[in-house]
Amino acid sequence: MIDEGLARLRERGLRVTTARRAVLAALLDADGHLRAEDLAAVVQDRHPDIHLSTVYRALETFEEVGLVTHVHLGHGPSTYHLSDQLHHHAVCESCGAVIELPDDVLDAVATRVRAEFGFEVDARHFALAGRCSVCVSRPRR
Repeated sequence: MIDEGLARLRERGLRVTTARRAVLAALLDADGHLRAEDLAAVVQDRHPDIHLSTVYRALETFEEVGLVTHVHLGHGPSTYHLSDQLHHHAVCESCGAVIELPDDVLDAVATRVRAEFGFEVDARHFALAGRCSVCVSRPRR
């Protein structure tokens, strides 16, 4: 996958720098969604000279070429994940659990919004808020 990602950068006429290679490798090694700061910490363990601002720039470039997707999971900072498996997110407002939802889960809503309002929905950027099954089974405080 790293070679495919680097090839996509080259196809767009973008340079493959040490920083971009390090950020992509850290994303590939990651399990789940990472904040830019967490990603920078992983990258800086291997490459102490790569700064947080460089990680942000790499993530922005990766998003422009379709390698990563950023999402807002509740009220915290954006998180990033590879775009190879598109999905939606549901975040529990009680415990903070993040549930990955299949990409087609909102198709009916998107179809209705397009038909009734002429608006094309891209719901991957934000998470659906609510309560997970564990928290629903507990009484609210």
